[in-house]
Amino acid sequence: MAEKNLSRNLNAAKRNKEDEFYTQLDDINKELQHYKKHFKNKIIYCNCDDPRISNFFNYFSLNFEHLELQKLITTCYKNQDWNLFSTDQSESAVYLEYEGDKNNNRVPDPEEIGVHKLKGDGDFRSDESIELLKQADIVVTNPPFSLFRDYLDQLIKYDKKFLIIGNINAVSYKNCFEYIKANKLWLGYNTVRHFQKPDGSMYETARSFWYTNLDIKKRHEDFVLYKKYNKDEFPKYDNYDAINVNKAVDIPLDYDGLMGVPITFLDKYNPEQFEIIGIDRQLVEEKTGKVSRFFIDNKEIYARVIIKNKRL
Repeated sequence: MAEKNLSRNLNAAKRNKEDEFYTQLDDINKELQHYKKHFKNKIIYCNCDDPRISNFFNYFSLNFEHLELQKLITTCYKNQDWNLFSTDQSESAVYLEYEGDKNNNRVPDPEEIGVHKLKGDGDFRSDESIELLKQADIVVTNPPFSLFRDYLDQLIKYDKKFLIIGNINAVSYKNCFEYIKANKLWLGYNTVRHFQKPDGSMYETARSFWYTNLDIKKRHEDFVLYKKYNKDEFPKYDNYDAINVNKAVDIPLDYDGLMGVPITFLDKYNPEQFEIIGIDRQLVEEKTGKVSRFFIDNKEIYARVIIKNKRL
């Protein structure tokens, strides 16, 4: 029954137009400017991108020489026509390879882009897509949010460097949180709120993060603390031995015990400054056998991550 439910969910996700959000070029520029040193001589793979409308393809192809890339590969889930510049849809998928400007006009011309037909539908989990993934050094894209868990697990399985977009709730997914805790994953510099829909209209979401395992300066910077601990402002949970901190900026600089902070703290997390102990539901279940969030005076508190200050 579980396998049938999983299959049904995955098939529904493929049909779900809510997953068809396209990242704006400004958001891509804003984030990727911090990673230039990582791209030199690398094969970049964008495996959830319609090359006719993908701004990831535009960014990397137009900046190919500036970034000193080796190769750019893009694929997406079916409905791609053999003619790159056609808007006709078909049940076949294609992948593109671009190895830089050949006629010195600094523009990726159609004759410089290798277009190859795929036998399957271009799903990132297909054998064909996985073979392309194995060639790649770094994966950069905006994957379907509904399949984020599967997508992230695949990248970790094949030991790939990556820079991808996921919604704010993804940090609390069991696999994603464990990767963050194990320092296999962290958050990038910026957040994304606006995406373009297939019909050209704009869609506003709750904050989405850039998730990456490319080393960046940000994750080595200490989060500046200024408050001192007092028991009235930082009460303890009813069902776990830790104090509650409502805002990351209010983390007390002099408290050496366990602290519960909002999940948005992970955007400021420096593993040299703090240790992540766990997340509320997991920790309560380990202690009581029941899945629950933390409580204060019998009132449930929104999601919390338990941390400890390493500097003390």
